[in-house]
Formats: sequence, structure tokens, C-alpha cells
Amino acid sequence: MLYRKFFKRLIDIIISGTALIVLSPIYLILAILVRVKLGSPVIFHQERPGYKQNIFTLCKFRSMTDEKDEYGNLLPDSVRLTSFGKMLRKTSLDELPELWNIFKGDMSLIGPRPLLVSYLPYYTEEEQLRHTVRPGLTGLAQASGRNYIDWDSRLAKDVEYVKNLSFAMDIKVIVMTVKTLLSHDSVAEDTNAAEGNLAEIRKARMAEAKSESINS
Repeated sequence: MLYRKFFKRLIDIIISGTALIVLSPIYLILAILVRVKLGSPVIFHQERPGYKQNIFTLCKFRSMTDEKDEYGNLLPDSVRLTSFGKMLRKTSLDELPELWNIFKGDMSLIGPRPLLVSYLPYYTEEEQLRHTVRPGLTGLAQASGRNYIDWDSRLAKDVEYVKNLSFAMDIKVIVMTVKTLLSHDSVAEDTNAAEGNLAEIRKARMAEAKSESINS
């Protein structure tokens, strides 16, 4: 309990603060490469729900271009995701700016990944437990398969993490994450295609259940 309330946050501050300083040359190199190869802005910002569902701005290195068709519409992700962008995602280098989110207190090193705001209405009461802790740079679900496990299993892993949060659990997740990163086997190049949209999946399931109820 003491770890959850005090030491976890202290560790986050120390590690993220140190990493921001030590990795500053890498940040600079990546920023230049992203600007040259993918364009501006270098940092991608998006609102995500965090602790107690409070909305914060997530920071990542952009991994796609802004290429548009003749009508001014963005091209599909698969077209805008270059080989450089794929490399950023495979190595998780695009996630490095989230260390600033951790240092500020929006996130933690370990915890359920912050998902889209539009997903909030579609969590079960049990799944809403994921918002009783800070979201993480990595988590049990990501370490267990990243983008290739289905949403039900993924959210169940988030709940499992929250219910068993401890120093030992965080060490376990870190070890699992390192193994996953080294293998690269569980990293999707097109995350949208691999994951699917939780809101759309849950709405379709609700519609199907409603139809079966009416027909029965």
C-alpha cells in the first residue's frame, strides 16, 4: 500500500527526470530526423484520459506524414506510415516524449496504457478500475502481447494489474516488456488495423445482443 501511494510516484520522478537528461542527445537526434523525414510538428499531441479519468495531453514523436489526396483528405495510415515511422514504432522510440508526461505526473512508468477519450463510455464497471491508477508507458497488457491481443483480454490484463499492483508486479512488467521489445514479434506497424476501434467493436456487440434479444 505504501508503495502504491508513495514510492511508485517517487520512483517515476527519479527515473523519468534522470532519463530526460541522459537521453537528451537522443531526443535531439530523433527530433531532427522526424522533422526531415516526416515533417512538422515533430511532437504528436493527443488528449487521453488518465488517473480518475482526468484528461491530459499525451506527447509522442510523430510516426506518420501528413500526405493528403487531391481533395485535401489525409491518406490512409498505411500510406502515411513510412519505413522510418515503422522503425520508431517497432523500437518504441516514438514513446520517449511520454517521459515528460511521467515526470509531470500525468502518467507512470508502469500502468494501463492511456487509450482514446472516445472509449470511456464503453468500459464495463470492472474495466473502469484501469483509471484508479496513473496510465503507464508500458503495462501488463502491452508486455503480454502489445497490439495483438483482443480488447477483452487486454482490458482484463489492465484490471489484473490494478488489483495486484505492487513493486514485484512492476518489476515483472518491466522484465516482460524488455523481452517483448527485444523480440519485436508483438509490435504492429499499423496499430489501428491491428487493434481495431474499441468503441466500434463494443457498439457492434451491443447492437448484436439487442437484435438477438428482440428475435428471441
